[in-house]
Amino acid sequence: MKRNHLVLILLIAALVLMIWSGVVNYRHRRAEEAQLQAMQSVLTPATPASPADAAAEAAEEDKSPLQGKPAPAFTLETLQGQKVSLANYKGKAVLVNFMATWCAPCKVETPWLIELRKQYGPQGFEILGVSTDDLDKDDEKQNAQDKEDIAKFVNHMHIDYPVLIDGDSISHPYGGIDALPSSFFVDRTGKVVAYTVGLHDRSELEANIKKAIASGGA
Repeated sequence: MKRNHLVLILLIAALVLMIWSGVVNYRHRRAEEAQLQAMQSVLTPATPASPADAAAEAAEEDKSPLQGKPAPAFTLETLQGQKVSLANYKGKAVLVNFMATWCAPCKVETPWLIELRKQYGPQGFEILGVSTDDLDKDDEKQNAQDKEDIAKFVNHMHIDYPVLIDGDSISHPYGGIDALPSSFFVDRTGKVVAYTVGLHDRSELEANIKKAIASGGA
């Protein structure tokens, strides 16, 4: 009886040893495969995108569902409390520029916009700066401070075109403003003819302004 127990224990021990050996071998193979894949990824460089592919990707990013459609109507207030509607500029080409005081690219872009407005204003072009800075409407004192901070930014940047506040309230109809600056170029008939998100060079902004001025007739 004791001998049978001893044999059974030896069989169980042998079985456990076989299972443990199999597990160790499996893990070893997986580790070797992972190491081989890592080496192959280092030795095989990724195929760089062609200039055409890069341009196509950039163009895709700068597409808006609103392009070719009427710009959503809105009415917002200036820092002085004056109500301004997009409809007020019917017959003009308008750049609706979503921005914020904390937006670094906006600070780079703003001087270009000021210059372009001076250049193309006589041709019926206007810019509406739409501030997306947070406004604490539940705290009168803080709300006043928020507006003062925007006013300081406007003065510091020497912005001479209308700057409207509470831009987040019209973010949804404009497709959701997820990055700044976001610019919608609206032609004389009120249709969005171009859209840019993020910082673009001055020449591209100018080209889109010209497109908005030319579209829809004089």
